[in-house]
Order: sequence, then C-alpha cells, then structure tokens
Amino acid sequence: MNTTTTGSGQDARHEQLREEWIEVHGSFNEHARGLLEQNPSYFERVLDTSGGNYLLGRKLSYVDLSLFQVVEGLRYAFPKRMKRFERRLPRVLALHDRVARRPRIAAYLASKRRIPFNEWGIFRRYKELDR
Repeated sequence: MNTTTTGSGQDARHEQLREEWIEVHGSFNEHARGLLEQNPSYFERVLDTSGGNYLLGRKLSYVDLSLFQVVEGLRYAFPKRMKRFERRLPRVLALHDRVARRPRIAAYLASKRRIPFNEWGIFRRYKELDR
C-alpha cells in the first residue's frame, strides 16, 4: 500500500485511516474516558502528597513537563470533554499553569519554535469522540 501521497490525496488517506481507526476501535471513547477519569485522579493524589508544588516534590522534573504536555494535548484533542473534566483536576491544572509560567518555558511557548498541534501528530482533534 502506498501511503506517500500529497495534497488532497494525503487528506483523503488521513480521513480513511481515521475512519478505519474508529471502525476497529469502536470502544475507544469508553477507553479514553477511563484513562481521563482514572489517571488524572492518580496525579491529583501524587500532587497532594508530594511535599511540594511538583509531582516529585519541590523541584521541576521531566514528569511535570510530560504531564503539562498531556494536558495541552488533551485540551486540543478533546476540548469539550476536557472543559467539563478539568474542574476535577485542580492540582493538575495548577501544576500545568505553574509550568507554563516558568520564564524559559513561557518564552518557548510564545516562540515560533514551538510546533503547534495539528491533525498529523499524536494529539489530533477527535470531534467524533469529543462529547
């Protein structure tokens, strides 16, 4: 199968793959719901007991940066669902905001170097799953 297409052919191929994914993984919505509802509550508990403002205590770690990116990605992929769900994640969102305010990270986020989310990356907008 040739997957090296361009222009509208690439768009058509992407749409085909998306439809195939939904067909094969019809229960993905429930799976994603479980991930969103279970794992963030874990991070809420970790932040509550970490002894600091970050997941591992008082110092920023790669784990904090990863969770920041997960929140950003989920907001892009599932904006409606995340808007409703975020009220259950006060510590995770406070961590997200704390990471975003760090001077060097804030400068990066505002720069052209940051690659925006798009329909080709790991975090895609899944309108059909965002209820």
